[in-house]
Amino acid sequence: MRIAVVGPTYPYRGGIAHYTTLLVRQLRLAGHHAPLYSFTRQYPRWLFPGKTDRDPSTTPLRVDCEYILDPVNPISWWRLYRRVRADNPDLLILQWWVPYWTPCLTTLGGLIKRNTNIKIAFICHNVVPHEGGGILDRSLALTALRRGDALIVHSEQDRYRLLALLPKANVVKAAIPTYEPLARQSRPAPVEDLRRELGIPDARPVLLFFGFVRPYKGLEYLIQALPRIRERLPDAHLVVAGEFWSSREFYERFAREFGVEQHISFVDRYIPDEQLQPYFALADLVVLPYVSATQSAVAQLAFGFNKPVVTTRVGGLAEVVQDGVNGLLVPPQDDEAIADAVVRFFTDEVGERIRARLAAGSAGTTYSWEELVRTIEAVARELKGQ
Repeated sequence: MRIAVVGPTYPYRGGIAHYTTLLVRQLRLAGHHAPLYSFTRQYPRWLFPGKTDRDPSTTPLRVDCEYILDPVNPISWWRLYRRVRADNPDLLILQWWVPYWTPCLTTLGGLIKRNTNIKIAFICHNVVPHEGGGILDRSLALTALRRGDALIVHSEQDRYRLLALLPKANVVKAAIPTYEPLARQSRPAPVEDLRRELGIPDARPVLLFFGFVRPYKGLEYLIQALPRIRERLPDAHLVVAGEFWSSREFYERFAREFGVEQHISFVDRYIPDEQLQPYFALADLVVLPYVSATQSAVAQLAFGFNKPVVTTRVGGLAEVVQDGVNGLLVPPQDDEAIADAVVRFFTDEVGERIRARLAAGSAGTTYSWEELVRTIEAVARELKGQ
């Protein structure tokens, strides 16, 4: 089949860029003609909350693509429409995660629907933003997503949200794959070097909070939990590795107020692909204390490194993290529950069972890119038969 994809890829960074790259790679491995159309730029500098949207990796994930779309330049929307029309795929995949993309994707989808027989499937990473969800966000999502002949989501929560917006929509749920290929991409490196760099003595239990630091991820609850954790695990140390998209000073003040500033290492930067391995090798446990979420690429990246996860019962996280099997689940915004789960992992036999299942590959983390491609193939066949 001919399955075209629009989305970010290298040199852009982050989970969705990695997702796009891995998806296109797998589509091509499955024998499909899968052109990728990416961005000449993503955001104007004044709109982007981070330091840069460019990937600093020296050995990045990448696939051949055509850089054509500028979301603030309507001329490029027309060029992309003409390019897709000429290629005439069986299915065009558009990716959706924030309302910023509404004008260009709505226009592109409208042109294709009016002037071609090409079917459109949106992959919805988030129906509405993590820190949004108001009337305007829902209205913009509705405007763009109604152009889709099928809508693919990765969580039950987003399936419900979509059906609330578009009750008659063709919504398909597919598990988000593990980022095991990205784990393989990372260079093995002596974890002792990172221990020395962060000043963490050997044999200390290490908790890892990984990824962009944003309010919805609930880092403050993990910091509040750390004193209780250290009452039972006196040597426990927390590593926060990821660029801060909210005030770093807020979290540092929190750490001082709770008396744990000496037991937290803040690494305020984007971690390149080749440096992922030592951070996850250093960690005994990945902790994701999210306040809200649809799903998390960080959880799937942790499983790619065979690392257990403690996370909250929000969004699709409880669909991926199975309590007592590949991690532990706790209520959101509950520092006592986070502390109890972390201590239980290290002191109870449940932790040994989880580690053993992960090492044996029997912990329910086998969400594959092949399975996602099979879902997309089924969607394309269904739409082609309409």
